[in-house]
Amino acid sequence: MGKVAKGVKCSVVGCDKLAVRSLSNERVSSAGLNVGGGGRGRAYLCKDHYKEFKKETKKEKMLEQWRYRG
Repeated sequence: MGKVAKGVKCSVVGCDKLAVRSLSNERVSSAGLNVGGGGRGRAYLCKDHYKEFKKETKKEKMLEQWRYRG
């Protein structure tokens, strides 16, 4: 059983909601979300912040797909 299932809080500064996803701290901070704890380890995101993360990284994912198709 992981930390998300146990009920860990969102890692974004100022958010107290329960997390639904766990991602690399480095990827989350590069997407523009203010995550406490530096660049190592895991970042836990609530539903709203995960949605924001997906919106911010949509263009990067599309470029990666194009790169591998070529």
